[in-house]
Amino acid sequence: MADNSRHLETFLEMLSAERGAAANTLESYRRDLEDFAEFAGANATTLLGANTETITAYLGDLTHRGFAASSQARRLSALRQFYKHLYADGLRGDDPTRAVLAPKKRAALPKVLSVDDVDLLLKTAEAEARAGGATPAAALRARRLHTLLEVLYATGLRVSELVALPLSAALRDERLITVSGKGNKERAVPLSPAARNAMRAYVAERQALEGPRSKGQTGSRWLFPSHGESGHFTRQAFARDLKALAARAGLDPRLLSPHVLRHAFASHLLQNGADLRVVQQLLGHADISTTQIYTHVLDERLRALVEEHHPLASGT
Repeated sequence: MADNSRHLETFLEMLSAERGAAANTLESYRRDLEDFAEFAGANATTLLGANTETITAYLGDLTHRGFAASSQARRLSALRQFYKHLYADGLRGDDPTRAVLAPKKRAALPKVLSVDDVDLLLKTAEAEARAGGATPAAALRARRLHTLLEVLYATGLRVSELVALPLSAALRDERLITVSGKGNKERAVPLSPAARNAMRAYVAERQALEGPRSKGQTGSRWLFPSHGESGHFTRQAFARDLKALAARAGLDPRLLSPHVLRHAFASHLLQNGADLRVVQQLLGHADISTTQIYTHVLDERLRALVEEHHPLASGT
């Protein structure tokens, strides 16, 4: 329609003259608004006459056409700018986009390592820790990396919680350690025998390298000390060492990060029958909705249970 074309061109001229929009940006706005204008015309209205219901229906149509939430959000952004312009110029007495909610992006499923991949990673780290290194400092670094991995996979700690563990966590021969998480909320997490053994071996080697001190004493209050500003090993350094270990183990370093191991901890627990609420508590999630990104694991487990045990699952 002529009115559609006139209002669209006026809007694009404003973007070019007042905001210095690039040619590609203008073309993107044109495509998006022309697509909406076509939808509006099919629903007996125009760009100028469209209301909130028209715009909401348009977003629904985009969903039906397979547009991702991010693409829908971009289209809605173009419409918001357009109707803001019409309102400012007095061509409309309202902005029909104000009451329209932006499409929500689906939470991305976390990358998950298989149990075999984690086992290979741990065995590689353990073998390197046992082999030592060219120097005592290199041997201690190998012990530290093995300990970090064992504790992370045993507890599912956030990497910031892991690197900031106090030395006292290793000096107590206990099956649980208390962690101060987000908002200084404390929670108890269990330590596996492998994690406790790795911590003891690491502290013993660290004490030997630091020299004679009083029994049970070392030069830092941190379990994983560093000379940096924080006084403890950093998240970035751990991520770097983890990727290097992955490459030595024959795994793709791009798939490895401390956060991926935290996801593996949660996913493997659920795969083996753990309750979602228990996993929520162990991960330190304040809201169960955060933990529900793992429901795809539960769905797969339920499907497998039905296929294995339902009398009609075999199709007979």
